[in-house]
Amino acid sequence: MARLAQTAGLTDVQTEILSTVRTFVDKEIIPHAQELEHADTYPADIVEGMKEMGLFGLTIPEEFGGLGESLLTYALVVEEIARGWMSVSGVINTHFIVAHMISRHGTTEQKQHFLPRMATGEVRGAFSMSEPDLGSDVAAIKTKAARDGEDYVVDGAKMWLTNGGTSNLIALLVRTDEGADKPHQNLTTLLVEKPEGYGEVAPGLTIPGKIDKMGYKGVDTTEAVFDGFRIGADAVLGGAPGKGFAHMMDGIEVGRVNVAARACGIAIRAFELAVEYAQQRTTFGKPIAEHQAIAFKLAEMATKVEAAHLMMVNAARLKDAGARNDVEAGMAKLIASEYCAEVTQEAFRIHGGYGYSKEYEIERLMREAPFLLIGEGTSEIQKTIISRGLLRDYKLKG
Repeated sequence: MARLAQTAGLTDVQTEILSTVRTFVDKEIIPHAQELEHADTYPADIVEGMKEMGLFGLTIPEEFGGLGESLLTYALVVEEIARGWMSVSGVINTHFIVAHMISRHGTTEQKQHFLPRMATGEVRGAFSMSEPDLGSDVAAIKTKAARDGEDYVVDGAKMWLTNGGTSNLIALLVRTDEGADKPHQNLTTLLVEKPEGYGEVAPGLTIPGKIDKMGYKGVDTTEAVFDGFRIGADAVLGGAPGKGFAHMMDGIEVGRVNVAARACGIAIRAFELAVEYAQQRTTFGKPIAEHQAIAFKLAEMATKVEAAHLMMVNAARLKDAGARNDVEAGMAKLIASEYCAEVTQEAFRIHGGYGYSKEYEIERLMREAPFLLIGEGTSEIQKTIISRGLLRDYKLKG
């Protein structure tokens, strides 16, 4: 039994789920991850296995066919999956965010229409907020949805859609004309159903193709171009336009916990690889783990793994309790992603020249870890969120 990244106070159900997922990761993901990642191949068989395990419906309420589990359960599952291959966790991440948004903010009809099919994995969600020149300024979104009778007509370009080609549902943030003075109050979330695939998948909607990336391979990342795309007004999440910013920020909060969990998973795997290699590799007549320079590296790596895991768990539990967790989620995402990069690089150094070879798993982790420094907001954005929250809580009196 691994000593690091254990979580106290789990239910029997949570423990059983995590044990099942860990076995799946060890048997079905880790042995195949290198080959699939190097070929940039979508992990279709692994995805089917996750469907059979019910992971696509992990947090969807039981009344809609899901398992009704908590954000904490989901985050711990993601941590396990990312330990095997981060791209697989990406397949369910955006799906989870969209399901969360529909569960929390959707109309009765939207919940009944989407959630049962999302629970089985028949419908898989993508999350679309970013644009080619948007950066972190969400309120400056340019993609516009103009009302035309009972429909909206959408024009604009979106960027960095994880699962853009393999999903068949997009939670799309657009600008609508609500007449509000504050820009973020003119944003609306549309639930866009589409066929899977690339090219013009629907009249006025084109998914140009996969973006070639340094890491995070296997899972598809795409653009989405809207040119006169027509969609009914009943596709507005919650039925009320102008609330898209709040919807997306709610999704991002749980997304930050998710990214923290992914960072924890990669860091755990990097530590596992390093501590194993350090006991096998010998120099000057003894395993390198017995050299103080390496032993101290392992001690620091393990401490960072443990700290990141505990902060991630705390942020998830706060959200599950209904408390505001913007600061804690930002802290967890900040520390987990930064520590992940540091732990992975130390594991790379422990491997020496072999770490630079594609034959060794650490090479892949070195290309995956940097994504977590920018996903769901850069470290600088997290610091902005954290500092604003601290100044709110510690505001001078009088």
